[in-house]
Amino acid sequence: MTLDELARDQAATIVEVTGTDGISVRLLEMGLTEGETIRYLAAAPMGDPIEYGIRGYRLSLRRSEAKRVRVELV
Repeated sequence: MTLDELARDQAATIVEVTGTDGISVRLLEMGLTEGETIRYLAAAPMGDPIEYGIRGYRLSLRRSEAKRVRVELV
């Protein structure tokens, strides 16, 4: 499953970030690395962007960016 498919308050472990372009590299630089636990916290009123908790901070991603992150439920 991908990160954008998580439900509110659901946690998952990152399996991989797909792609080799600048967006994928930026996601890795922001801490979305294999083995990290990430939790869906909230979403904007229209559902985009989505706020996640990872490594002790809050991170907002567009749905299109979240679709690049493969995860497994915890």
